[in-house]
Amino acid sequence: MPREILKMHGEYKTPGGKLVIVDFEVDGGALAEVRITGDFFLYPEDALDDIVRAVEGLPAGSSPQEIAHAVESAVAPDVALVGFSPGAIATAIERGLTNVSAS
Repeated sequence: MPREILKMHGEYKTPGGKLVIVDFEVDGGALAEVRITGDFFLYPEDALDDIVRAVEGLPAGSSPQEIAHAVESAVAPDVALVGFSPGAIATAIERGLTNVSAS
């Protein structure tokens, strides 16, 4: 029996007005193929790769706090997140997980 892969899309507009969009899949109960976009700023930009690696593989049942902690742990001290936070990413993922569509 083929494994079901769920495609997810979550958005969160931060209190400052910046939009965080996370598109991802749930494959085997874990986050996969994560893409994080939006109108926020990140310096250096390649730090986004570290953030994506931190959330890929997390169990789909992870709490927003666990997701935010994984993001925080992946962000080096010299990285600047402008207009968003680890919590904003976690909220977008949580919203995606509650709005499921199977493919």
